[in-house]
Amino acid sequence: MADTTTQPLKKTALHALHVEYGGKIVEFAGYDMPVQFPTGVKEEHLWTRSEAGLFDVSHMGPCFLTLNSGTRAEPAAHEEIAALVETLVPSDIKGLKPGQSRLTVLLNADGGILDDLIITRPYAEDRQGMLYIVVNGAMKEQDWGLFEAALAGQATLTRADDRVLFALQGPKAEKVLAAYFPECAGLKFMESRRMYLDGARCMVSRCGYTGEDGFEVLIPAEAGAEFVRLLLDDPCVRPIGLGARDSLRLEAGLCLYGHDLSPEISPVEADLSWVIQKRRREAGDFPGAERILRELKEGPARKRVGIRPLERAPAREGTEIYVDGVPAGIVTSGGFGPSLDAPVAMGYIDAAFAAAGTKIELMVRGKARPAAIASLPFIPARYKR
Repeated sequence: MADTTTQPLKKTALHALHVEYGGKIVEFAGYDMPVQFPTGVKEEHLWTRSEAGLFDVSHMGPCFLTLNSGTRAEPAAHEEIAALVETLVPSDIKGLKPGQSRLTVLLNADGGILDDLIITRPYAEDRQGMLYIVVNGAMKEQDWGLFEAALAGQATLTRADDRVLFALQGPKAEKVLAAYFPECAGLKFMESRRMYLDGARCMVSRCGYTGEDGFEVLIPAEAGAEFVRLLLDDPCVRPIGLGARDSLRLEAGLCLYGHDLSPEISPVEADLSWVIQKRRREAGDFPGAERILRELKEGPARKRVGIRPLERAPAREGTEIYVDGVPAGIVTSGGFGPSLDAPVAMGYIDAAFAAAGTKIELMVRGKARPAAIASLPFIPARYKR
């Protein structure tokens, strides 16, 4: 008889707040998460673009990787921990400045993407030899297992997914958060600092996945739930669910792992070549370097592109792309872009047809519908540089 038992869904420390605010709860990455609140996805999306949206991202995989010899106040400690991590990712981690974050990818031996993640070098002098890392929620057990196996005896991974991790995104985010963390106003995009809230130690990072200016805050669970409640009392702030999180990142041309990225797709195909800095390209000392360096030189066979359907029907994931009646690619993310009041999509297409403006057809519900390749992002990013 088949085993039909399933693991119970986890709840973040903000779950009670989601219910209180009328969140529609669904399963996501093994957690009960709000997909939307009573105002609906479109209103939540537009609110984030004009005010400040608060997202619970506590299901993600925040962690700290520390040298077994401990942290110390010297640059050599950072170089040592960076050299270990660089055996798994193609980015220049050694070159991070104190407090700087970098988006990168975990690679398999064939140069395929196992996950995308953000790695931060601590700002504090006494924390060198440590890295703050945030991986995707659905992939965290895989990623953490990979780190632990590859770096066993050299570095120790400490999970931090028992804390609250929330994102505050939108043009009013800085004003709202600076009332509690004045230092956050001085951060630029992809910079982080350790800050304190009534004695609670927090990691405040100026980043996010909406294309808007904003922050992610890692804070102990009990203090975090109280703080989020306080933030939601601000008239500029509303809770935002997974639905708007997806439409915001799609308009911003940002990838979602398991959809736009997979173990078969390389960073070059995914239009993420910029995560591979010059030093790493020259050294070629990362997993899958042979394939990746070849694609950088000769060009990949397929490319991730933006797609603008020319009719109102959205093209969802799995929609086939045709050029002159011949299959040429597939949609990996698609939906409605509220900021544009139009459908948008991303997908992979044969490199010969990847230029912006190329006319294509999308097979939507058995009918070929007109569309065109579009430049990404669909809306300009508004990060604080």
